[in-house]
Amino acid sequence: MRQIAVVCGAVLIFACGAGAQVAPGSPVQSESPTNLFAAELGAPLAFAPAALAAAAPTPDPAASAAPAQQGAGVFAVFPEYQFEAYAGYTYLRFYAVPGVTVNTNGLDFSLACYLRDWVAADGELVATFGSQSGVSSKLVLGLGGVRFRWVGPRGLEIWAHGLAGGSHLTPQTAYGGQQALGFEAGGGIDLIQPHRRLGLRLQADMVGTRYFGTYQYSPKVSAGVVYKF
Repeated sequence: MRQIAVVCGAVLIFACGAGAQVAPGSPVQSESPTNLFAAELGAPLAFAPAALAAAAPTPDPAASAAPAQQGAGVFAVFPEYQFEAYAGYTYLRFYAVPGVTVNTNGLDFSLACYLRDWVAADGELVATFGSQSGVSSKLVLGLGGVRFRWVGPRGLEIWAHGLAGGSHLTPQTAYGGQQALGFEAGGGIDLIQPHRRLGLRLQADMVGTRYFGTYQYSPKVSAGVVYKF
């Protein structure tokens, strides 16, 4: 019995000494069963989280800031103009009565306000001058209506309009009064460079009036400058 007690005491002292040699928090205590098993097989131990963090590449601040700087760029914004003013030369061949025509020249003014990109309220003032039987003649038209347009490539705009209003004709004749109904239908082509204010216009219309108890249908052409604002 004494010998057994001595052997048990020696085993207990040996176990306590071995436990005291392993410091708390040492790599041996932190090893997982997987690492111990890998060590027994001769495989390299798994890296610690600190080692993995140290081995990971450090992100480049300049590289990460580059996409943000690209996304923060400001793009140019071009205004869209709602109004168009026009002034130009106009020629009107006035068919007064059967067999009597008057060639007149003058000015054409118009203003359009676009309510949508394709439709606008349109107003026009025309004043032309000529000579009838050796007497100076003048025809003035004040009209209002609607305009439709199609915007094409390279600043090309094609439009059509219809207007109605009043007209005034001089001189006074024995055939009737100097005021009458006036109306106009036609269209034109504008050439305006994109994002520019000034452009050129060509237009052709048929002007209708009612003087002397009959209707007059007179062709009119005009060319001039259009200004957007």
